[in-house]
Amino acid sequence: MTEQMKYYKLYDDVYIPGRWHVRMPRDDEEGREELFDVWRFNEGRVLNIKKPLLLSVNPTGVAIEFSHALGIPVVHRRVVTLFERLGLQKEVQFIPVEVEGQTEPWFILNALQLIRCIDDARCEEVLYWRPENGQPERVGEYRNVSGLKVDPAKIGDASIFRPWGWEVVLIVSERVKLAMEEEGITGAKFKEV
Repeated sequence: MTEQMKYYKLYDDVYIPGRWHVRMPRDDEEGREELFDVWRFNEGRVLNIKKPLLLSVNPTGVAIEFSHALGIPVVHRRVVTLFERLGLQKEVQFIPVEVEGQTEPWFILNALQLIRCIDDARCEEVLYWRPENGQPERVGEYRNVSGLKVDPAKIGDASIFRPWGWEVVLIVSERVKLAMEEEGITGAKFKEV
């Protein structure tokens, strides 16, 4: 019997001393907030963004190569290069962004797959929208997932994706985790799911 692949939630290490915090996209140099739906970055599809988004940093500090701006992964060019070496071009879209005070290339990492893989029985707690919650269009969908666990048998050969129904989480395979650690990508944390 072959060993099943392990998967990990990839998230931003907010406890790095002196690190920066990337903020929401701005519309232009005057600092007006971009009025767009940030949830589109969780939809698992290619996005057509015409102009580079501007990201502010507050507080400023040490730039880290993997961070979040309201849950949106923001990565340095080194992450893009690593993912290209791993052959993940069909699984992610890298959207160029301009980061306040930075001259090097930065990107939003947009995962292009949603996979139905949540293992409800192994999660600590799974709550669903019910009629009494007042949102009839969402009845039966996930309302909250604590202690997320996935079923590797449902994932196939995907290396990076969001779990269908709980798209706020970005998941990577053990192969991607080990490559990011070996490369020394700063800011990335992993929790087995």
